[in-house]
Amino acid sequence: MTPAEPPLTATDRSLPDDRDDIAALAKGGRTNIFGFLLRLAARLPFLFIAGRWYGADALGRFAYAVLVVEFIAQIATLGLKRGLAGALAQTERPHNHVVADAMLVTLLAALLGAAILIAFPQAMFPNSSINGLDRLLALVVIGVAGSDVALAACAYRFDIGATVRARSIIEPWAISIGAFAFAFYSTRDGLILSYAVSMIAALAASLLPLMRHYGLPRGWRPDGGRLWRLARRNLPLAAADGVEWGSRRLDMAILGLFVSPAVIGVYYVAQQVASLPQKLKTSFDPILGPVITRNLAENNLAAIAKQVSQVGFWIIAAQAGIALALGIPGEAVMGLVGPHFVGGTGALAFLLLAEVVAATAVVSESALVYIARHRNLMISLVMIGCQAALSFALILLARQMELPGLWVAAAPALALCLALALGALVKARLLSRLLGAPINAWRWPLLSAAGVACIVGAGFVALPARFEWVELAVGVWAILGAYALVIWRWGFGPDDRALFRKQKAG
Repeated sequence: MTPAEPPLTATDRSLPDDRDDIAALAKGGRTNIFGFLLRLAARLPFLFIAGRWYGADALGRFAYAVLVVEFIAQIATLGLKRGLAGALAQTERPHNHVVADAMLVTLLAALLGAAILIAFPQAMFPNSSINGLDRLLALVVIGVAGSDVALAACAYRFDIGATVRARSIIEPWAISIGAFAFAFYSTRDGLILSYAVSMIAALAASLLPLMRHYGLPRGWRPDGGRLWRLARRNLPLAAADGVEWGSRRLDMAILGLFVSPAVIGVYYVAQQVASLPQKLKTSFDPILGPVITRNLAENNLAAIAKQVSQVGFWIIAAQAGIALALGIPGEAVMGLVGPHFVGGTGALAFLLLAEVVAATAVVSESALVYIARHRNLMISLVMIGCQAALSFALILLARQMELPGLWVAAAPALALCLALALGALVKARLLSRLLGAPINAWRWPLLSAAGVACIVGAGFVALPARFEWVELAVGVWAILGAYALVIWRWGFGPDDRALFRKQKAG
C-alpha cells in the first residue's frame, strides 16, 4: 500500500501466475453462482412467511431494526472485510496472530456499538414502543461483524465455500425456519427473534472453518499499540465500506421519513429480492484482494487491469441475467409474498438495474482501496451525496404529483440507480488512469442476450392471470436459460469459460 498514492504506470510484463489467478477467480465465481441459487431457494420462503403471516407493518418494523443493527456491524468490522487481505499479504508475522488481532479489534468495536444501541434502543425502533428483549437485539452486532471478518480470513485461503455455507445455506434457512416457528409464539417479535437465531448460527458456521484454516494463535498476546495501528490503517477502507453499504440502505432510511411502515415493508421485500444478485459481487472481494495485492507487490499492473475487467464482466453478465429473470415477471415475484406487495414492482425493477450498473464500481474499488484509497473514499462520499439529493428531489416531486405511496417508493430506487451509474463511470476511469491500462467490463453481446431474454419473458408475462404459476415456475428459468445461451455462444471467450471449467488454482 502507498499512502502517498504515487502515479503508476503499467508494465507489459505478464507473469506465469496470471492464468492461475484467473483460475482462482473462476473457482470463486463458480462457488458464488451456486451460492446464489441456494440463497434464492432459502430467501423466498422467508419473504413468503414474513409477508403472508406477519404482514407489511411487522415486516417494516423488523426491516428498520435490521437496517440499524447491520449498519453498526458494518462500522464495527473497521474495513477488515477487505483490509485483512492486505494485512496478511504484507506481514511476516504468523497469519493466525494477524487474524487474532483482527477478530479482537472487531469484537471491541462491536461491543461498543452494541452498548450504544442498548442504551438508545429508539435508534432501532423509532416508530414503535420498546418491549421485552428488544434492547438485546443490539448484541447481534457482535455476531454479524465477527462472522464477516472470519469469512474474509477464510477467503484469503481461497475458501469461498465457507461464505456460501454460512451466508447462503445456514443463515437464510435458519431465518426462514425461525420465522415459521416463532410465528406461533409472537407475530410482533417473531421476525426479530428469527434474525437473531440466524446470525448466531452464521457466526458459528464462520468460526469453524476459521479454526480449521488458522488454528489457535499460540504465543499470541494482545498489544494495544498494534491493535490501534491495525484499526487506524483501515479507517479509510472502513469509511469506504460504510459508504458502499450505506448507499444500499440510504434509500430505505430516507423513504421512512415520508411513508408508512407498511410501504417500508413492501420496499424491504423488493430490496431483499434485488440484493440476492448483490452477493455475487460482494463475495468476490475477498478473492480479488489477495490476487490484487500480490500483483501490486510485483508491479504487474496490466494483470490487475485484466483481472478487474474479467471479473467485472462475469459479475455484470450474471447479474444482468438474474435481474431480467426476476424483473420481467416482477409482479408475479412480488405477488408471491402477498397481493399487496405487487405495488413494489417498480421499485424492484430499479433496484435490480442498480445492482447491474454498480458492478463496475465494485470491482474497480477492489483495486482502488489499495492504490488510491483516499480518492476512492472521496468519490464514494460524492456518490452517496448525489444519491441523497436525488432521493429527496424525486420523492418530493412524486408527492407533489400526488402519486400513491407505492409509486413514491420507486423514487429512491431510481436515485440509487443513477448515483451508482455515476460512481461506476468515475471509479473505472480513475483506475484505468492509475494502472495505465483500460478497464472495460462491458461487451456488446450483453445487449443481444438481454433482448432475447425480454422476448422470451414477454411471452410468459402475456399469459392469463390464472397461469401466474407458470410464469414463476417455468418463465424465470426460461428467461435465464435464453440469456445464458446467447452469452455463452457469443459473449464468452476462453478465459470466461474458465468460470465453468475445473482448473488448478495457484
